Amino acid sequence: MLEKKKILILSLAYYPHVGGAEVAIKEITDRISDIEFHMVTMRFSPSELAQEQIGNILVHRIGNGSSMLDKFFFQLRAAPFASALHRQHTYDAVWAMMAHSAGVPAALFKQSHPDVPLLLTLQEGDPPKHIERTMVPLWPLFTRAFTKADRVQTISNFLGVWARARHFKGPLIVIPNGVDLLHFAGASIPHEGTVLVTASRLVHKNAVDDIIRALKLLPDVRLCIAGTGKEESALRMLARREGVEQRIEFIGHVDHAQLPNVLHASDIFIRPSRSEGMGNAFIEAMAAGIPVIGTAVGGIPDFLHDNETGFVVEVNNPKSIAAAVQKIISDKTNTARIVQNAMQLSKEYDWNIVAERMEKEAFEPLWQK
Repeated sequence: MLEKKKILILSLAYYPHVGGAEVAIKEITDRISDIEFHMVTMRFSPSELAQEQIGNILVHRIGNGSSMLDKFFFQLRAAPFASALHRQHTYDAVWAMMAHSAGVPAALFKQSHPDVPLLLTLQEGDPPKHIERTMVPLWPLFTRAFTKADRVQTISNFLGVWARARHFKGPLIVIPNGVDLLHFAGASIPHEGTVLVTASRLVHKNAVDDIIRALKLLPDVRLCIAGTGKEESALRMLARREGVEQRIEFIGHVDHAQLPNVLHASDIFIRPSRSEGMGNAFIEAMAAGIPVIGTAVGGIPDFLHDNETGFVVEVNNPKSIAAAVQKIISDKTNTARIVQNAMQLSKEYDWNIVAERMEKEAFEPLWQK
């Protein structure tokens, strides 16, 4: 029997801290039984275990979990910790999740262990220029994460362009994040009127403010906002100023397991993004069988095609949002056709397909060089 290959994952965060990247890691690794995964991640709280098995990953947390500077120091501490683990376990490859949070330790590890193949995954949702500005203090190492990577996997064509702009010259593959189709399948939950839903961090890039402004033009429509973030107070104030606060419900953080219920209790999913690496929430809404409104930015055009799989609106344009909502409500036949197209498209994003592609196209070529 052949010995399992071993991959060390570098990721700033992991469960119980859950975002799109963390979900992707777990959904992929849980479906790959013939590779042994270890991880170096950050301890966000002193109560978190320094080491534990989560699914198919042996997780090692570093830092004391009590300093505001832990995120910065993770960039420098992770590599020597990973090197110590490598001396013990002899990894066949390193997988760095996102350049801005794990690229620096990946570059430092690669410097010490040039023969260990490096896979860099790009899942970033913020604008590349913004990410690059934040990485200026560590710029040489940030750049090296791209130039020294053996392979780069991105979740959208948009991020693939960024990888080339950052001077990556090796094999590049686009494998999107996936969806648990059975988890999001289900029937509509009865409710009154038309309900818009957005599920996202409440930050500038997700443009929840534009949805609130559009609501003023849609007198019979309500809005459900799922998520938390630094703009929540400002968004609540905006709702009051626009006179629509009675038609908006801020429901806060929604556990991923409960998100299908939120979608099925709504009529239209909307996120008029100003920037987006991919936008997994769009695919989840498609799988749930509700129409989707978005903008043609970042990785969204990979799957959202106007009047085919959804409704494309202009960036920073509440009037465009309102027009799309009215179109969805008034032309139910066309909306039903688009929803069916989108549900069919979502099947291509099944996590089983994604995990198989990651194993065959991203991991195995690393040790077959």
